[in-house]
Amino acid sequence: GLMFSTLMLMMLTGQRVFGAIGFVAVVAALWLWGTGGSDMGYSAVMKLMKWNALLTLPMFIFMGYVMSETKLAADLYRMFHVWFGPIPGGLAIGTILLMVMISAMNGLSVAGMAIGATIALPQLAQNGYRKEMISGVIQAGSSLGILIPPSVVLVLYAMIARQPVGQLWLAGVVPGLLMAAIFIVYIAIRTWLNPEIGPPLSQEARAEISMAEKIRLLRAGLLPIFIFSVIIIPFVMGWASLNEASVIGALATVLVAVAKRRFTWAGFEESTRQTLAITCMFMLIILAALSFGAVFDGLGAGKVIEGFFVGELHLEPWQILVLMQLSFLIMGMFLDDTAMLVIVAPLYVSLADHLATYDGPGPDDSWAALLAVVGTLLDTYFTGYTETVAPPRLLNGLEVMELLGIEPGRELGRLLAELEEAQAAGEVATREAAVDFLRRAATPK
Repeated sequence: GLMFSTLMLMMLTGQRVFGAIGFVAVVAALWLWGTGGSDMGYSAVMKLMKWNALLTLPMFIFMGYVMSETKLAADLYRMFHVWFGPIPGGLAIGTILLMVMISAMNGLSVAGMAIGATIALPQLAQNGYRKEMISGVIQAGSSLGILIPPSVVLVLYAMIARQPVGQLWLAGVVPGLLMAAIFIVYIAIRTWLNPEIGPPLSQEARAEISMAEKIRLLRAGLLPIFIFSVIIIPFVMGWASLNEASVIGALATVLVAVAKRRFTWAGFEESTRQTLAITCMFMLIILAALSFGAVFDGLGAGKVIEGFFVGELHLEPWQILVLMQLSFLIMGMFLDDTAMLVIVAPLYVSLADHLATYDGPGPDDSWAALLAVVGTLLDTYFTGYTETVAPPRLLNGLEVMELLGIEPGRELGRLLAELEEAQAAGEVATREAAVDFLRRAATPK
């Protein structure tokens, strides 16, 4: 509680996110564990450097800025502008659809925010949209990058929760598109009730757009389909690793810009500078959050939260999920999505694993039976360790290879493991019995 309250106080004073998180983590570590706590930051750096999947981060950021600097994203927005502009709230709806396509190409909310602020915002303001509608549309639309593949946040979550990235990407498609649909329905209803906050294009502006131009601009919609395909298909089919797929996507974006004769040295330099700046910002936030999470975990916060929710409050799983969502809502007012994920995901993943196997405390007699089983296991472990847990090997690896004429490899490891299990179960007790067991268990050539 003290760590989070200090963190929130520092955030309210306008401190940088990584500075506030890192400062609280370092001070707490030194206060709790003395000079030994100084190693926590070093360990976080080493852990961060081993997350190879984070190599996708600069690739996706570079893609977003190349699309912005070469006006590829502007073409997309122009397409939505001319097709949806004539209806009330049409430009806002087009902005949401633009964010969907941007998310499907680079998987970063920060890229969607940058593109929306530089391309959509001036057009929305010029056409008389209210400030609250402009701000809400751009911020809500940019958040779609968290869910729609190839989401970098889901890559980070996959590393924390040890889940396959491909399955998480597929799981994020429907929720991401559902959120986009809800945003669009809200905009349509809100502008229908109050047309002044999102007026349609004027008659003069519509007259300037010919049907031929509308048809020509539809070709811009092929770009996100192409880039999304060259990223997702090789990765899902197993032709390329995650890092290789991100490089393919960045290269495809550059090639499209070159083909359209828009790739300039100035644009490349600006894209590279912005990529370096945003990547360093993300890395610093993740590094600080890793240190904060390590201190939090070192205090046993996961077990405390689990015991409080399940043991003391006796909450149902759905109630705990609601509280998780509320915590994200509150933290989201102060923290970046990446920082929130790194700090609380290890705690919530552990809690979710517990809930998946939790079926209530059960009756008293079941607890007595459980304690009896635990007592038997502990007694066997301490009094019969060499007989059951780790019996001495009757045959070693060299003897098994010579006996069966096999080479070192998986088959040898399998046979030794099965022999050890048979000894622990009491099925094999002598050297002769072990030889007979291995001959039966050996895979025939």
